Amino acid sequence: MDTAVGHAMEVFWPCRYPGTSLCDLFEATNLSRGSLYATFGDKHGLFLRALDCYINDALARLDTELNPVKNSLAGLRNCLSVHVDRTSGIAGKRGCLVVATAMELAAHDTDVEKRIQRFLRCVETLLTEALARAQAAGELADDVEPAVSGRLLLSVLEGMRVVGQTAPDHIMSQAMFKTFIDRFVK
Repeated sequence: MDTAVGHAMEVFWPCRYPGTSLCDLFEATNLSRGSLYATFGDKHGLFLRALDCYINDALARLDTELNPVKNSLAGLRNCLSVHVDRTSGIAGKRGCLVVATAMELAAHDTDVEKRIQRFLRCVETLLTEALARAQAAGELADDVEPAVSGRLLLSVLEGMRVVGQTAPDHIMSQAMFKTFIDRFVK
């Protein structure tokens, strides 16, 4: 079923929930109508599983990018650099399933809203922890508050996903993140 969920995620991601038909899902997952309904309940159930898969992958990737074992500031720089690549040019135009889902469904779907809230809390926590480790290592300016800066960084990262839909200039995005992180370091 993990394979079917992964294939469904690849359909939901560009087409979004409203734009994905059951026929698209049957074709992508190789499931019959009966199998899809027996396993996932309905299109919404499959979508929630695909969204969970996307969220779990994104959180695992972020944790790896921030790599708590290595230098925290280097991890933050790596995270921002990778994020620029993910949100610039053609990759940026693909967008983010979480951001698109938050904008389309979270206001009127409590299952989706809970998942989006959990995702944002987890990202903020990972960023705040990385900033706190950098502060403990003496790498951050004295006036930097990790919790406030973590929330600000979350907003910038997710905002870049929205801006990425217009394929922003990679060099400009890199310069923005360099300016952002340089504000925090000693």
